[in-house]
Amino acid sequence: MTSEQFEYHLTGKEILEKEFKTGLRGYNPEDVDEFLDMVIKDYSTFTQEIEALQAENIRLVQELDNAPVRTTQPAPTFQAAAQPAGTTNFDILKRLSNLEKHVFGNKLDDNE
Repeated sequence: MTSEQFEYHLTGKEILEKEFKTGLRGYNPEDVDEFLDMVIKDYSTFTQEIEALQAENIRLVQELDNAPVRTTQPAPTFQAAAQPAGTTNFDILKRLSNLEKHVFGNKLDDNE
């Protein structure tokens, strides 16, 4: 959001300098002034925060515009990573069988 998109209707100074007409049963001027002081403080804080966020947004957009374009490559599948070229399922099963014999030894033959 840029400052052109958000239109400020009041400034802290305008709030501070606002004069209210009083009648016979009007508001207590001290209460109004105290409340308006809080409004001015909040309004100023919000205005500063909006300006800071707008500046950060501009900086991030520029950073994004200047960033090199990265293309993502699909992650290799487990099968492609696990099998060297030319390996078949039979080769894998044979190797697995040999590994089991090496790790478990005769225990596999005893359980059958």
